[in-house]
Amino acid sequence: MSSSDWTDALQWTPEAKAKLKNIPYFVRTQARKRIEQLARAAESDVVTAEIVEQARAEFGQ
Repeated sequence: MSSSDWTDALQWTPEAKAKLKNIPYFVRTQARKRIEQLARAAESDVVTAEIVEQARAEFGQ
């Protein structure tokens, strides 16, 4: 992923980015959107590894 993929309003920690890269490329964009929705629902401006793990648990991965 290029750095331009990370220019939206939410910041991603390096650990969260690494976990996102472990998601297969063909579903990564959709997964990123869902993860960011969870972060916003939690009123967080930063996507952390914990939020990515929460998303994985909720979405059955």
